[in-house]
Amino acid sequence: MTLSPGTGRRFALILAFAAAAGLWLAGCRTTPPPAEKTSKSYQINGQWYHPIPDSRGFRESGYASWYGHPFHGRKTANGETYNMDARTAAHKTLPMGTYVLVKNKRNNKQTVVRINDRGPFVKGRIIDLSRHAARQINMIGPGTAPVEIAVLEKDHPQRQKASGSHGDYHTGDFTIQIGAFSEKDLAESIRDTLAGDYNPVTITEVNRADATFYRVRVGRFASLAEARDTELQLIRAGYDNAFAVARDDR
Repeated sequence: MTLSPGTGRRFALILAFAAAAGLWLAGCRTTPPPAEKTSKSYQINGQWYHPIPDSRGFRESGYASWYGHPFHGRKTANGETYNMDARTAAHKTLPMGTYVLVKNKRNNKQTVVRINDRGPFVKGRIIDLSRHAARQINMIGPGTAPVEIAVLEKDHPQRQKASGSHGDYHTGDFTIQIGAFSEKDLAESIRDTLAGDYNPVTITEVNRADATFYRVRVGRFASLAEARDTELQLIRAGYDNAFAVARDDR
């Protein structure tokens, strides 16, 4: 087909306009921001995890691990590029951007990390530290270490300076979370089973944008050590996902 000069110019203008419109539409396309993606419930190896909306007062005890190569330079769950020489960490449910004090129970060394990734998905491990953070608490060689972690408030000096003294996070108001279940009947059945041996046993309905689930919690404890003892009892009884948390319903 042969185009006249005028037709050719008009055709070129149409193509230019279409290209410009395509670029404009592409710029208007939106994808869910990382914060939205990482706050939704997700499933790994058949296990559901439900990120918590508020981390105030959160405390946890268990084992830490660390990761470096080959993850260095890859994207983290919140879209950042993982830098093993920064002080960051992965946690299964804490909100992204949360600052956490991590204390190695073997040597009392501690560090402060910022949560920017999800994991570790290994039974018994509660946090996955960057190489730099792991080096600060002397766990590079062993690979894992028993730790206690505590979320820091925005005005906490450890969060602001990552140094100095820290508050006592061994005493407070603790409970044991058995799990968070999408089926209310299952949550009620677990509550009724535990009610004969523990008091109180509560169910809290948690509504998220994408799901509703029922959180089962057991007991009330004035110290983390007492809560941990009950946590271990429950794990031995078959409740593998039980873990001590600070009560957030006061």
